[in-house]
Amino acid sequence: MGQVGFGQPDDGIIQMAYVVADLHEAIRQWSMRLKVGPWFVLEHFSGDEPVYRGQPSRADVALAMSFAGHMNVELIQPNNDAPSVYREMIERRGYGFHHFGIATWSFDAAVAQYERAGYALAFRAAVPSGGRVGYMDTTAVLPGYTELIELGGAFEEVFGRFYRASIGWDGKDPVRSFI
Repeated sequence: MGQVGFGQPDDGIIQMAYVVADLHEAIRQWSMRLKVGPWFVLEHFSGDEPVYRGQPSRADVALAMSFAGHMNVELIQPNNDAPSVYREMIERRGYGFHHFGIATWSFDAAVAQYERAGYALAFRAAVPSGGRVGYMDTTAVLPGYTELIELGGAFEEVFGRFYRASIGWDGKDPVRSFI
């Protein structure tokens, strides 16, 4: 077992994610009240070749990432009403905690392991860092989904840039471009 560049285990939880009604208001509250920032924002994200519950997905979300210590924090706001893992959670219990992000070097094996344990692959897509993500439906036993996040590609570069910006952040420029 190793670590990713921001100090979390490369086979463990690296992220906590939340669905929010208003991304920019959530950023303001997290920055002001929790001193988390800066936030790297992507106004539109659907992923490459997204699949939701076995069907092509039309879901579009705005997202923001920052760090609280060594933990990546992601805020997600749906931009449309298309069926998605985000809409599922909002309809089930409202806004709030959505998923744990687990790092993996062996994406396909990790998905297969969760499926063998009885957890459906609710959503999958390729992401800008060059890897893939898969949301396993662990909501029957955990307070949210478990997102498998493939390591490699530009993962360390992207997440490392966000992490380094959070170290000693002075509260200035709380919203920055994801790219």
